Amino acid sequence: MSNAKVLPLLEPADGQGAAPCCPPLTERPMTAAEAETAARMFKALGDPVRLRLFSAVASHEGGEACVCDISDVGVSQPTVSHHLKKLKEAGLLTSERRGTWVYYRIEPSVLAAMGKLLAMPAAAR
Repeated sequence: MSNAKVLPLLEPADGQGAAPCCPPLTERPMTAAEAETAARMFKALGDPVRLRLFSAVASHEGGEACVCDISDVGVSQPTVSHHLKKLKEAGLLTSERRGTWVYYRIEPSVLAAMGKLLAMPAAAR
């Protein structure tokens, strides 16, 4: 078990489900805490293998994939597990063990929060 602190891309909102951790980049300068959270996400996605795994899960039918279906990314199984762990620590994936296999998923709210962070203001479109 890792003792790394997970900085979620989404934070609990007052009775309204999850809210993005950070404002859109164009809204205002980020605080140090917001920048750290966003940087953790970008760092996790900055590795080509992790980006491929994240994409494989996101594009898999139902938004959920068994590790057995996404592990063909050109690296060993232990390396795949390491990269999936990094994506989980960044708050980008969740997982559930079912028998021998682990299933990974991306909550739709995570993709929405990522999109909101990078969104252009309406006036600039």
